[in-house]
Amino acid sequence: MKLRTLMLGAAASFALAPAAFAERGADGEVRIIYWQAPSILNPFLSGGTKDVESASMIIEPLARYNEVGELVPWLVDEVPTVANGGVNEELTQITWKITEGLTWSDGTPFTSADVKFTYEYCTHPEGGCAQLTKFEGVESVETPDDLTVVVNFSGPTPNPYGPFVGGESPIIQAAQFADCLGAAASSCTEQNFNPIGTGPFTVTEFKPNDVITMAANENFRDPNKPAFATVTFKGGGSAAASGTAVMETGEFDYAWNLQLAPDVIAKMQEGGKGTPVAGFGPLVERIMLNNTNPDPDLGPDERSVIRPHPFLSDPAVYKAMSMAIDRPLLVEIGYGQAGKVTCNWVPAPEAFNSDKLSCDTQDIEGAKAMLDEAGIVDSDGDGVREKDGVPLSILYQTSTNAVRQDFQALIKEWWEMIGMEVELRNVDASVFFGGDAGSPDTFQKFYADVEMYANTFNGTDPQAYLGNGLCDKAPRPDTQWQGENISRFCMEEYDALHDELTKTADMGERARIGRELNDMMVENGGMIPLVHRGRLSAHANTLGGVVLNVWDSELWNVADWYRVDG
Repeated sequence: MKLRTLMLGAAASFALAPAAFAERGADGEVRIIYWQAPSILNPFLSGGTKDVESASMIIEPLARYNEVGELVPWLVDEVPTVANGGVNEELTQITWKITEGLTWSDGTPFTSADVKFTYEYCTHPEGGCAQLTKFEGVESVETPDDLTVVVNFSGPTPNPYGPFVGGESPIIQAAQFADCLGAAASSCTEQNFNPIGTGPFTVTEFKPNDVITMAANENFRDPNKPAFATVTFKGGGSAAASGTAVMETGEFDYAWNLQLAPDVIAKMQEGGKGTPVAGFGPLVERIMLNNTNPDPDLGPDERSVIRPHPFLSDPAVYKAMSMAIDRPLLVEIGYGQAGKVTCNWVPAPEAFNSDKLSCDTQDIEGAKAMLDEAGIVDSDGDGVREKDGVPLSILYQTSTNAVRQDFQALIKEWWEMIGMEVELRNVDASVFFGGDAGSPDTFQKFYADVEMYANTFNGTDPQAYLGNGLCDKAPRPDTQWQGENISRFCMEEYDALHDELTKTADMGERARIGRELNDMMVENGGMIPLVHRGRLSAHANTLGGVVLNVWDSELWNVADWYRVDG
């Protein structure tokens, strides 16, 4: 099977015929490898995909998205809508009915009090919740009884499915996290490393940035699932080593995010032990532009807080940087059929994919001319242009990964061709995407001028994701350096337009506003989009039940995985 045949529609998946589960745990061990190692099992304290997805095996939301982007009930009887009476006509209230009989892994009842507590935990002003945009517009959460949750919004909310929906907004147990509200959240090591959950597995041992061992949840709601008794979740290494471990040596059963050149994937597949699975969602590799000043001469609580950046605030600079990039070449060397050129932050769903911006063609001379016209020239003959006496000298960081280092080398060369000085830096992915408020190397802290990574969002409505550009969502010292607005982008017009989106019901209008927000972010120096990436992972030929999901956690249906003869 060629890689190109896997890139079909929104998501292509490999799933064997459903198995008759003889009994829970009958299939022994399943081995999962994520080359970005999880550093915490609490997604409210980390925006890293590796942390959100590993936690999704343990803690769960009320509803989530399936492999085609449909919202499906998870811990509730049905998804509330206006039609079934779960959402009021004014669109200011949504009522969730929890499925009767659910328990936490410790055997205690799962109730509406846990859901309300999760809201209070994430919205605490001193908590530094990494998923705060999910609760944008929520005025209160009520619990009329143990199985009913009523979410009240401050105004009409056409998309009320932010709170408690998808892998990024799961429910945590009130009893376990009772002493972890506010500033205490990050110091609750036991709770953050060993959360009690409703998911198919429980934590046996968690070694941050290394390995997680799990066991089947004996109180899981389906008595015949999961089929696997234990999980070994290995973190770290490289995408190449992960792919080899599944498709060539058979040491592991599932490898996530094989960010590798297409010829490398094809060679691995010849090993005969595993199969790649792929699909396009909203995942975008991009360069984030620091809108604040990361000068190391500033104090630790001032770096990446003081505005503006000394030269990246100039449109001539960031537009010239974008013009200098050969995106088709990046796609070719980095992703092949698993990548597409994009100028957009939100390239999917298609209705939200703006056609206003153009970036398919590299234009080095045009970039130089733009800088010349802006008066940003090399005045001292050292080969580096200056703006107001400040050299265009940048620190360009990303996570350690072969494809990203290839991209860095090429982009450094192109930026130097237009008169910039570029220093490259790569950080171990487990640290870069970790949530350690004490580390200077996290992508949230952003102690660099530009940084490159990819992320995505759960579901098919990007309202909460577009909320990552709101002024008050920037990571800061007082939020424990958590927050979704990584570039510290801030425009009153953007905030006002996003507020309009939250009140707009018509899908055509929602898409129009979404495209406008996308364009505003890109055109005003929030980021430089590079590649619309397909999600590419691999599973062993002996692992059944795998259904790749580009709209939620890749591990969304791990309870349905099972062993087959290979």
